[in-house]
Amino acid sequence: MRNFLKTSKQDVPASVVVLLVALPLCLGIALGSKAPLFSGIIAGIVGGIVIGSLSGSQLSVSGPAAGLTTIVAAAILKLPTFETFLLAVFLAGVFQVLLGVFKAGILGDYVPNSVIKGMLAAIGIILILKQFPHLVGYDTDYLGDESFQQGNDENTFSGLYHAISSITPAALIIGAVSLFILIAWELPIMKKSKYLQLVPGPLIVVFLGVALNEIFLRRNPGFALQAEHLVSLPIAGSLQEFAGFLSFPDFSALNNPVVWTTAVTLAIVASLETLLSIEAIDKLDPYKRVSPTNRELRAQGIGNMVSGALGGLPVTSVIVRSSANVNAGGKSKLSAILHGILMLLCVLLIPGLLNKIPLSALAAILIFTGYKLAKIPMLKEFYKKGWDQFMPFIVTIVAILFTDLLVGIVIGIFVGLFFMVRSNFRSSVLMVNDNNNYLFRLRKDVSFLNKPLIKYKLESVPKNAYVIIDATRADFIDKDVIDVINEFLAHAHLKNIRVEVKKSLHKPMHLLFRVPGQEILDELSPRVTKH
Repeated sequence: MRNFLKTSKQDVPASVVVLLVALPLCLGIALGSKAPLFSGIIAGIVGGIVIGSLSGSQLSVSGPAAGLTTIVAAAILKLPTFETFLLAVFLAGVFQVLLGVFKAGILGDYVPNSVIKGMLAAIGIILILKQFPHLVGYDTDYLGDESFQQGNDENTFSGLYHAISSITPAALIIGAVSLFILIAWELPIMKKSKYLQLVPGPLIVVFLGVALNEIFLRRNPGFALQAEHLVSLPIAGSLQEFAGFLSFPDFSALNNPVVWTTAVTLAIVASLETLLSIEAIDKLDPYKRVSPTNRELRAQGIGNMVSGALGGLPVTSVIVRSSANVNAGGKSKLSAILHGILMLLCVLLIPGLLNKIPLSALAAILIFTGYKLAKIPMLKEFYKKGWDQFMPFIVTIVAILFTDLLVGIVIGIFVGLFFMVRSNFRSSVLMVNDNNNYLFRLRKDVSFLNKPLIKYKLESVPKNAYVIIDATRADFIDKDVIDVINEFLAHAHLKNIRVEVKKSLHKPMHLLFRVPGQEILDELSPRVTKH
């Protein structure tokens, strides 16, 4: 509690910003998933309060994720009722708890840093591209969509084209003013004022957006934004009506095999998204704190069990909300918990006021968040690191832009692995020559991938040469490589090539480098111990 009080000055304003970002995303993702709108709100509340309380991450914010919309929409279509789908969400939570118990959280550590940074940059670019149509009042796609192919038979770029030709003037004005305020709020002169910094820029943007649209309504109702350009939150007239929004899982469907396959799919995908998000947010954390991933999986599992039990969508740790939390100055998980509490209070007490918020104002907040994620200096930083870092970074960005988050990440990981193998491949074998003297030095792990290069280099040695094959620095030599060297040793005398083989006397060996005309002095093995 003392730690929370220490950071409350930063966490309370940050929680308001996260609420403003999360609320329309919860509704948009529910809409994109073909689920009841309130199921997205329930998931957002659970992600904030339940997962925020149980998680070990200080800055991660959980809720319904855009990456699950396709899976959720397909599952709802396949299963007989929404209540049956909720059972799958509940079971997915059980599987996630088990993944945490069996320490599957370590999987996130195997994603290269270049891929994680590429993912962050891609999310930033996607936010800018996807939210621009909403900024100018083209709201045919749901707020929060991240996939290249959209549900309205358009894609990211065709959506931009149609948005430019279908601008809503009132939305453009509100969006432009909102962006101007957010940019101005970051200027040094504004940051010097302690009083201004107590009020989050996004909160000012929302209030101003509502005020501008109310002015438009009074002076020229035909110019003002209509309901389709505003937040659309289900309104409950009483607590009893609010309780009616809740749904409960149908446990009688436990014998339905589709429920189990859906649950396993949701558990795996949600866990992967969570681990990736946690890795990414830890990179953004100014204090570089490391989140316990197995604890996170358990927290997410309990969160999905609660969300499914109350009628909510599946939840994951979400990069967009989490990065908004970081950018707003959040310091501890108090901001995530408070955003869940605020969301619950808002839908209970002021849903009518929330429904006056223009989507263009919220789009401005998301675009500004995207701008902070997709920074040009990051591109320069990875370019300077070399192609083995730059290419996975760029490929991850492009792949995510043209597919979706998980597919793009998988492609980025494979590219990263290729450059890792390539780097190891190049450094394992060194060949230098001076006149007719040649040195072949085998270093680290010499695998079968090095076989073609070694074979080509050995066979290209000219007649009457002197060759040293130095294996003293090799930790591992593949049997295929040893066979290639032995074959070279067997016929080197035909070209009058003198060969000297250097082997470490401190490493136990079992296979042989056979030098013609000499007795076998010791044995060689593909695996050695380090001393």
